Amino acid sequence: MALDAVIIGGGHNGLVCAFYLARARHKVRICEAHHTLGGAAVTEEFAPGFRNSVASYTVSLLQPKVIADMALERQGLRVVNRPVANFLPLSATPGDYLLMGGGIERSQAEVAKFSRKDAETLPAYFAALDQVADVLRALALKIPPQTEGLRGLIDAALQARVLKDLDLAGKREALALFTRSAREYLDGWFESEAVKAVFGFDAVVGNYASPDAPGSAYVLLHHVFGEANGVKGAWGHAIGGMGAITRAMASACREAGVEIGVEQPVAEVLVERGAAVGVRLASGEEVRAKRVIANVGPALLYRKLIARDALPQDFALAMDRYATGSGSLRMNLALSGLPDFAALSGGGEHLSAGIIMAPSLDYMDRAYDDAKCQGWSAKPIVEMLIPSTVDPSLVDTPGTHVASLFCQQFDPRLEWTAAQEDEAVEAVLAVLEHHAPGVCALIVGQQVLTPKGLERRFGLVDGDIFHGRMSLDQLWAARPVLGTGSHRGPIPGLWLCGAGAHPGGGVTGAPGHNCAAAVLKAGRRA
Repeated sequence: MALDAVIIGGGHNGLVCAFYLARARHKVRICEAHHTLGGAAVTEEFAPGFRNSVASYTVSLLQPKVIADMALERQGLRVVNRPVANFLPLSATPGDYLLMGGGIERSQAEVAKFSRKDAETLPAYFAALDQVADVLRALALKIPPQTEGLRGLIDAALQARVLKDLDLAGKREALALFTRSAREYLDGWFESEAVKAVFGFDAVVGNYASPDAPGSAYVLLHHVFGEANGVKGAWGHAIGGMGAITRAMASACREAGVEIGVEQPVAEVLVERGAAVGVRLASGEEVRAKRVIANVGPALLYRKLIARDALPQDFALAMDRYATGSGSLRMNLALSGLPDFAALSGGGEHLSAGIIMAPSLDYMDRAYDDAKCQGWSAKPIVEMLIPSTVDPSLVDTPGTHVASLFCQQFDPRLEWTAAQEDEAVEAVLAVLEHHAPGVCALIVGQQVLTPKGLERRFGLVDGDIFHGRMSLDQLWAARPVLGTGSHRGPIPGLWLCGAGAHPGGGVTGAPGHNCAAAVLKAGRRA
């Protein structure tokens, strides 16, 4: 039987798209370049007896509908919520920290240590953010409209109706979040630098920019529109690491009849008579199908896998300007014991939180300036998670632990020699040692992925964890570029199901869900 679709890449969105198509009785084949499925959502043993999520490392944005439709819990997925959201050690002075989460009253009490006014403001801030986040939640599983023709205008009008639920103050808030810098937005709410830092961190995660950059407030919003176990805005850990999510998805796909191939890198998209008709693998094998669906990023797809002369000239020029680049360095540490933070010594729930080592927006701005000047920050922004505190299955020996470090800012276009990587790692560990003295002596193994390392391993061009900048000109119907935002490529038979499509990055499953819906809708119309 001829294939209805061949999907380039077995990341989580490719698996989601394949599942929905197969459930609709389409014959689907996935071609994954690596020897394991999952894309950037994988768990591996990186040191003897230590396993961890290699790249993506925490759960919140995964769509509840996808979890339910794919019966991921039946497939073995279990997510536990963080007991508290974030721990922000401000210095090495005992008591100089901010602990967020565990309920609004508790968070207010923490914030009141720095500003009573900010503590009183906190409920209104969360309510305003959540009101706008509800708009994103409503749009997340919608196929963006085409930008031409009467049908496109009708679709756009129908989707824009979600804005009607916002009052005038809500509309002003949405406009500010989509256009302002994180600093400008947070300055309008809070006076304490510590409070602005704990919220502003989300604006620079995977975003190679200063918190002063216009549009960085949207990146902050993007990170809060998820949920975990039904709790809005919460973050959690997948037991077994992020690979547990994609293993469950792969199991659901196999049950639905999807053909899955690993170690099958795609070398070229086959274009004949102006339409995509299949792919040629690096092995030389040709896989032909009625449609080609790309789970890889737009920059990789359109700049490397399709001949430029096969693309419309205006589209090729638009893709030349497509902005990519996350300033992220990812590390996994094998630890012989738990770190002890000077600001809050001893064990406790703070060690299961997101531990943010970036005490102010000025600190984050300097980190970006450093990266622009020398390629990496002298004092990087570091987030640390210790998932083994809630998931002991990640280690073989009781009392040992694994830590995920997600670090900003590092030049995504630097080629990164071994010496440069060593200096960058030393800078990260110096920040960690400053806040948790003695932690470096606990390290018995480590894994390091610079932005170029992320590109080589996962195909993330310029290390971009979002498959493209999350800015207003590359969102919704303009993702990846205006005219192809409805998951359709610029040539017949070509579709996009990865994070370079709406609604963007994170382990959401939404682009895969929406692409499958668009393919099936197009089939019904035909």
